[in-house]
Amino acid sequence: MKPFLQTLRGEALGTPPLWLMRQAGRYLPEYRALRQKAKGFVDFCFSPELAIEATLQPIRRYGFDAAILFADILLVPHALGQTVSFVEGEGPRFEPIRDAAGLKRLSQDKAANVLAPVMATVAGVAAALPPETALIGFAGAPWTVATYMVEGRGGTDHGEIRKLAWTQPEVFAGIVDHLVEATSAYLIAQVDAGAEALQIFDTWAGSVPAGLFETAVIRPTARIVAAVRAHRPDVPIIGFPRGAASHLAAYAKGTGVNGIGVDHMTDLVFAAASVPANVTLQGNLDPLLLLEGGAVMEAETRKILAAMDGRPFLFNLGHGVTPPTPPEHVAKLVDIVRGRI
Repeated sequence: MKPFLQTLRGEALGTPPLWLMRQAGRYLPEYRALRQKAKGFVDFCFSPELAIEATLQPIRRYGFDAAILFADILLVPHALGQTVSFVEGEGPRFEPIRDAAGLKRLSQDKAANVLAPVMATVAGVAAALPPETALIGFAGAPWTVATYMVEGRGGTDHGEIRKLAWTQPEVFAGIVDHLVEATSAYLIAQVDAGAEALQIFDTWAGSVPAGLFETAVIRPTARIVAAVRAHRPDVPIIGFPRGAASHLAAYAKGTGVNGIGVDHMTDLVFAAASVPANVTLQGNLDPLLLLEGGAVMEAETRKILAAMDGRPFLFNLGHGVTPPTPPEHVAKLVDIVRGRI
């Protein structure tokens, strides 16, 4: 069995498998050249030939233990009819949903057809990967995706969605229901196309008020996990509730995920004590240290490895690779984790 999948099934390996969030992206010169071939980011994601190549680039360069599908979490609301555009240097833009009328604009009818090119990408990557390399499919968690749908953009304090969740719970629940249904179908389709594991990104889980965490994060994620397992029971699932350290125990118990991604703001020893020993941990080097490189990166990497020795563990960052990161720093990290230096 592939080391990545062994670990997600509860085995502690002597050398932890390694992959990085945003391992395909703007820090790679070959990605920047490839990106010029598409007129926009959504077009790039929906162009299987380009997305396959983007997914494979970091595998060729570094030999990571897993590839992650090149796509975007906002393709799902796009497929539901809330068209997304990406403004260069500013990020995604939506017409925000803040009431029942906005909710009515969402529809499941065309979602599968809109997302079909992503399945072609998954199949193409699965056919091209080395036999020892696993393929991760992914989607955004309902809370995180809904933040963009309600706020209309990134870079906010998430005040609008918090207000909506508190004061118009029926509208918030309607958005979540759409996202749970579409995301479940999307992830199952990725597995059918060749994905061997899944990650659910809840990047903005840390902005959820404590009183809403169960209804906004845990229950929707649990519904997705249950739906996937009802159809594909053997596929391991990683949850990444970024910024939600105090909720890790409840998240692990409530969602039933096989692994939990730990952000760099959370102490791994605390995380290990919070979740059951059979739940694989993943993380959590600060992306800034990968950007800076040098002795401090090496020291912190070795500290993480030592802390997780003897536990099922996947080495990763606490969030994604930042665009200015020198590719040679990533190569050095791979050598450290694999014990070559």
